[in-house]
Amino acid sequence: MPMASRSVAIFGLGAMGSGMAGALLKAGLKTHGFDINQAAVEAFQAKGGASGDIADVADTLDAVVIVVVNAAQTEAVLFGEDGIADKLIKGTVIVACATMAPESARDLAQRCNAMGLLYLDAPVSGGTLRAGDGTLSILASGSAAAFERAGPALEAMSSNVFALGDAVGAGSSMKAINQMLVGVHIAAMGEAISFGVSQGVAPKQFLDVIQQCAGTSWALESRAPHVVSGDYTPLSAVDIWLKDLGIVQDIAKSAQFDAPLTEAALKQFTEASAVGLGREDDAAIAKHYARRAGLTLPGDG
Repeated sequence: MPMASRSVAIFGLGAMGSGMAGALLKAGLKTHGFDINQAAVEAFQAKGGASGDIADVADTLDAVVIVVVNAAQTEAVLFGEDGIADKLIKGTVIVACATMAPESARDLAQRCNAMGLLYLDAPVSGGTLRAGDGTLSILASGSAAAFERAGPALEAMSSNVFALGDAVGAGSSMKAINQMLVGVHIAAMGEAISFGVSQGVAPKQFLDVIQQCAGTSWALESRAPHVVSGDYTPLSAVDIWLKDLGIVQDIAKSAQFDAPLTEAALKQFTEASAVGLGREDDAAIAKHYARRAGLTLPGDG
């Protein structure tokens, strides 16, 4: 089927979803965008997004991409009071991008398969900038038929699609591993940059030096500039890590696996949220460390 004749719906037009929707448009796919925030829907349509209620367009869709916060919201989109699953034609592929426990992904897949729908367990990594550029990494697992049906959408949204097998849940497991590392790394960045201030090292000097040394990481290079500029406009909020590291911790407990670094990082994000930093960019974890030590970071007081 020619790309221009394919139709995709994306549910969730937040920071990640709006970027991914834009990437679908740039690739030439007819794309419908849906969100509980009608302003976000109208903004997407103004950029070229297709119009139409889901009930009217459901039978035209090849793929539905769901970019919401968690398994519960994914379930609501599919099977809630206004759920879409019973409106879609058989063979439509569900591309589920939320971070969730592997068991949740398997449960949703079974329910979709029972209705004749394909399901791809497809959490993403890369952040909002890469979402808009169509260069995300997608950590996907599902049947060959699901991969094939979702192919044009996956190609539009990503530079790397990691096919992790036909067993749904493998994608979610890999995303949990990734989130464990990134969450710990961001917390470590906040601790290290604040420790540097205590030693007379300015945040900019910290960034200039450490990103050229063995102590660097993607998280440091991505988040430390926010601390240097004192701009905590949320690209990924502190509260996201309460959810994601909480999921990681639950998975670890179910596997009887001790994850002390994850537990320590989650504690820091939880405390940062409790003192009012939850809706700020997750780089604000540095502010939490600094304030406890009586230190001042750029733009903070």
